[in-house]
Parts: sequence; C-alpha cells; structure tokens
Amino acid sequence: MQPEADSEHLLVYPDRDSADEVADELAAVAYEHGYAEVRVVREALAGEDDSEDHEWAVYVRVPRRSEGEDAVVAGRLAALAEQHGGWYDPQP
Repeated sequence: MQPEADSEHLLVYPDRDSADEVADELAAVAYEHGYAEVRVVREALAGEDDSEDHEWAVYVRVPRRSEGEDAVVAGRLAALAEQHGGWYDPQP
C-alpha cells in the first residue's frame, strides 16, 4: 500500500512583508509541528492577469496524518492567516 501524499496548505496575504513574517514564524516551529516545507510564493489567484495584482502566500507542506490531526493543522494555519490579515486556502 502506497502512503498518502502530503497535505498542502496556502496562507494568502496582500503584501510580501506579512507573508515573510508568517513564513519565519512557521519555520521557527516547523520541526515541533511537523511541517516538511515552508516557503513564500507569489500566488496568481483566479481572475488576476496582471502580475502586480498577484498576492503573496506562504506554502506549507505537511506529511499526512489522521483526519483529526489534519483538521487541527488546518485550523491552526487558518487562525494564523487571519491573525496576520490574510486568508487560508484549504485546497491550493
């Protein structure tokens, strides 16, 4: 039986400073929370064709866990996105 793919999460922000701040915060606790990858990316959202309109996002990859544990991770990341003036994309 093949292991399930990692879960992917995206926290989206209107500016790079916010995305960088959150990425730094997540990187500092990556080992403790089991985050396999944390990085800042430029995110082209649906309907945006001008690169200056693209938002900044923090991409987080987490090894799959139980459904309950995945929900806790998603809730933690959604709360963090909101705390910093962004929003959480549950299916990037």
